Parts: sequence; structure tokens; C-alpha cells
Amino acid sequence: MKSLRLSLGVMLGCMTSPGYAAGTQEAGIPVIPVVANHSSQSPIHAVPVGSPIAKLSPKRANFKQETGTLASVYLADWVLDSGDNQQMPFVIVDKKAAKVYVFDALGQLTGTAPALLGLALGDNSIPNIGNMALVNIKPEQRTTPAGRFVAALGKNIQNKEILWVDYDAAISLHRVVTSSPKERRLQRLESQNPLERRISYGCINVPVKFYDQVVSPAFTGTNGIVYVLPDTRSIQEVFGSYNVADRALEQ
Repeated sequence: MKSLRLSLGVMLGCMTSPGYAAGTQEAGIPVIPVVANHSSQSPIHAVPVGSPIAKLSPKRANFKQETGTLASVYLADWVLDSGDNQQMPFVIVDKKAAKVYVFDALGQLTGTAPALLGLALGDNSIPNIGNMALVNIKPEQRTTPAGRFVAALGKNIQNKEILWVDYDAAISLHRVVTSSPKERRLQRLESQNPLERRISYGCINVPVKFYDQVVSPAFTGTNGIVYVLPDTRSIQEVFGSYNVADRALEQ
């Protein structure tokens, strides 16, 4: 039954379910993204190479020339410094900014793009939602769950590739689906307002070119980790993370 659920869900480009209901309601969640420039090429403190202090220098993710949100920079640094990605590529989904960042196993940014996310504000999926017909899923239940997920590429019934994020909750990351013009998904991706990007049943929609050139190559032949940042809970609560710079100073 799971294989059938896996196949049917991506026909919608959203949440996998045995049933089908066309269309979603257009709504937004108030969010205020904050940004900060960060690159692993810029050390926190200038110290001589080989000194005791240098040996305590934290590992930092490299956002290159990209402007990352404070939350994404914080988590990416923690992932690399703690080794939580277990030498696998990883993705950070910042729900408040409605943006996706993809890194290689060494913490080098390979690409970033806007994303469409679950309509509702929330960090958990309701029990057994992966088996529910879409017509029975209420607007307030259409969340993109927060957390750490081991992700892998898969196929839908149309033999199109997707990245499974939370299989039990039927959540995947995939190319944006434009089968329902009234949802204006392409226009929403281009909007600078994150409010416009809350539309799906829970799945993560990204631009086609970004999926083909960044996401798919990153996960081809390997599993990886997808970190979905929370809407309402703290990042520390969800991931057990720490501030990399503060930890280095404490040491």
C-alpha cells in the first residue's frame, strides 16, 4: 500500500494520498525573514595557524556569495561543526523565509531557491495523514513538518523523480507542479513575499531548473539529510543544536 501511496501523491505535486481533491485555498502565514551574509572563508577570529586557539576554530558552512537567513546560517554551521549530516549532502528548508538551501557533504552551498510550502502554520503532521484522502485534510492540517529527515530519491506513478522527505507523512520535495493554473504556483515562486509561498498540502515545491541542476545531482547515488526549520518551535528544541561561535569561545 505504501508503494501505491508513494506513486499517487506526486501526481498532485503535493501530499501523497490514495484520494485526490483538485485545488487548494490561497492563504498566507505571517512571517518576517531575517538575513545575514556568511561564508566559511571568513573566520570568526584572526589567529595564527597552528596555535591552540586556531585548533578550536569551529567548522563553518560556506554560503559563498549567497545571503542566507540567520536561521539557515546558524543551523548549517551546527550541522557541519557537529557532523550531524554524517558526511552526506544536506538541505535546509527555511519555512519562515520559504527558501531552500542545498549543501554538499563538506558544507559547501551548491544552490538555493524559493520554495512553496504547506498552507498552514505548524511543525507537526497529524497522525495517519499519509493515508488520508486530500478532500478530508482541512486547511489547518496542511503543514510541512519540521525536523531532521533522512531523504532519498524516488519515482512517482508517472515515472518522474522526487525526493522523499517524510515518507510516512507523505511529504516530498519535487519540481513545482503547474496543473492547477488558479493556484499560480510559478508566480508565487517569483514573489518576494514569503506569504505567497504557503499553498501546498505539505510538500516542498521548487523551480524545475533548480531541482534538475541542484537537488537531483546532490542526491543521486546517495541518501542525504533534509532539515526543515520550524514555524512555531525553537530550532534548539527541534534539533538539539548549539551556537557554533559560542561553543568555540566556551572551549
